[in-house]
Amino acid sequence: MERILIIEDEEKLARFVELELGYEGYKVEKALEGREGLALVKAQPFDLILLDIMLPGLNGIEVLRRIRQFSDVPIILLTARDTVVDKVTGLDTGADDYITKPFAIEELLARIRVALRKKREQKGTSQILETGKLKLDLQAREVRVDSHPIDLTKKEFDLLQHLMENKNIVLRREVLLERIWGYDFGGGTNAVDVYIRYLRAKIEEPFGLKFIHTVRGVGYVIKDE
Repeated sequence: MERILIIEDEEKLARFVELELGYEGYKVEKALEGREGLALVKAQPFDLILLDIMLPGLNGIEVLRRIRQFSDVPIILLTARDTVVDKVTGLDTGADDYITKPFAIEELLARIRVALRKKREQKGTSQILETGKLKLDLQAREVRVDSHPIDLTKKEFDLLQHLMENKNIVLRREVLLERIWGYDFGGGTNAVDVYIRYLRAKIEEPFGLKFIHTVRGVGYVIKDE
């Protein structure tokens, strides 16, 4: 299930779009203020963001600029401002698309489908994830550290893959548990800690390297050193 974040200060519009996206099968979260939305993007992975430009506190262009410092998640700007300057500024800052209010929900859904399809196609072209001396081959399901092959279980591989696909983003234990073990897993978040220890014992300790960083009380992150 693809996850979409709505950052929009018009609460009725945000709720309307949230319901429509829910009917389409997306998992949706929303934020009514720029800083709140930015914090959510830093805390957990999303597949697409709908971002209003005119936001209180931190405007949408600044939110976009900050997100682009650590993520290439598809972003569609929502705004009542229809000037060429606004469109060019948004696209030059890193937006993937731009839709002007008021809009037909069918058009927004079509643009979302296009953006997500492009993301899937781009992701499919890259089969190697890398950070420092750590390489993960998605097609062969192989992991190497400085050319040394590492034998991982399926869960270990899936966990490492998810961390590497979200480099520089701190992933909460609850998010990792949901993504790797599923909603109905009853083992608790300590399963994440256990498997992080397994990974460290295989990819870090034998080589004196550090890839996985702990953010105390939150979760884990792989940093692009």
